Amino acid sequence: MKICCLGAGYVGGPTMSMIAYKCEDIKVTVADINEQRIAAWNSDTLPVFEPGLDDIVKTARGRNLFFTTDKIGAIKEADIIFVSVGTPTKTYGLDAGRAADLKYVELCARDIAEHSDNSKIVVEKSTIPVRTAESLKTVLSANSNESVNFQVLSNPEFLAEGTAMEDLDSPDRVLIGGEETPEGKEAIETLTSVYARWIDRDRIIQTNLWSSELSKLAANAFLAQRISSINSISALCEETGANVDEVASAIGRDSRIGPKFLKASVGFGGSCFQKDLLNLVYLCEHFGLPEVSTYWRSVIEMNDWQKRRFSKKIINSLFNTVNGKRIALLGFAFKKDTNDTRESPAIYVGRDLLEEEACLSIYDPKVSPDQIQRDLGVSSEDGHESLDICDDPYEAVKGAHAVAILTEWDAFKTLDYQRIYDNMVKPAFIFDGRNIADRSALKDIGFEVYAIGR
Repeated sequence: MKICCLGAGYVGGPTMSMIAYKCEDIKVTVADINEQRIAAWNSDTLPVFEPGLDDIVKTARGRNLFFTTDKIGAIKEADIIFVSVGTPTKTYGLDAGRAADLKYVELCARDIAEHSDNSKIVVEKSTIPVRTAESLKTVLSANSNESVNFQVLSNPEFLAEGTAMEDLDSPDRVLIGGEETPEGKEAIETLTSVYARWIDRDRIIQTNLWSSELSKLAANAFLAQRISSINSISALCEETGANVDEVASAIGRDSRIGPKFLKASVGFGGSCFQKDLLNLVYLCEHFGLPEVSTYWRSVIEMNDWQKRRFSKKIINSLFNTVNGKRIALLGFAFKKDTNDTRESPAIYVGRDLLEEEACLSIYDPKVSPDQIQRDLGVSSEDGHESLDICDDPYEAVKGAHAVAILTEWDAFKTLDYQRIYDNMVKPAFIFDGRNIADRSALKDIGFEVYAIGR
């Protein structure tokens, strides 16, 4: 068997690496038109940081795992083709800001149809709207010869960045959706047999196409809703004197609720939650369900409000002005153990502070300076003196009026906060957007401390 994946991003690269690692007899080829990205996958510095990924890639690469820019060759020889390209929210034209932009998915379908000489299984791995499979099948059948047949499957990913390799090695479930025809069921079983090499079959769920596509959007919507819910309670805790961590612990003990995704913070980020919520909102509006659309839109609005509230707290606490003041941001990735900054709360907080003419100093152990500059839309090379990207957390906080913790990196829990305090302008403020620091210890040192929900 030969597998190829179109798209070498956060999903395609790690997923195919795990399949190759677990299935030595299957040739796995990851194809992407981005030459720089493919070069990075073939180097010692991978474009994606995930704990455990380096070792898996080094074991399988060159044996049965290959990264290439030759997508035509990869398509031609593959029996199963995963489509794992980006599906960002549209930024132009009709339904901009809501609908998913499927241009890359369609281009993949046209490439597959044009360069396939034999029948293939095409697997949707990207997050896509419900009933996209129908569009894929239409494009594939309209652009290929009659002797070539395609079966389209939906196999959504449920990876959490920072634990992606653990999630791939031992997932809660693997979802495979296909047509309820003999050919569709055969295709489902073919893909099932790949995952069954290392995953118990009782964790591999087989559904129809539409259920599989919607399950991905629904799962992310439910998780995001839990975060927005606890963040809404965090604001009430601050006004009443309650402790949001204690509240979360209490309600999390209820077996009907459970403890996961009840950690109050400055807000959720990442590539999926907001995009999938916007997609769900769009679908509900499209199918004439305005009440449902309004409900899910409120989850996004609460998350946006939480980020603005955090920025406002910094400004108000620093005597209603941050003009010319050095504010240190510790953490820029949207969560720990990843270098992904997509929709990171740090971007929005950073932009808010820059608009107030603050001077930002930023430290993150995995995010590159170039990425930070792109996300904030500023560059020190252009003479922008309000941004200082540091290689060391103690350098970032030197001379700062305030420190904002925006990513829950474990290393931030054990920093020498006395040293940090000694090198800051007084009064020294700490705004803990992740509730990871010891609030009492910080106060004993002399900090003015703000923590979410306390």
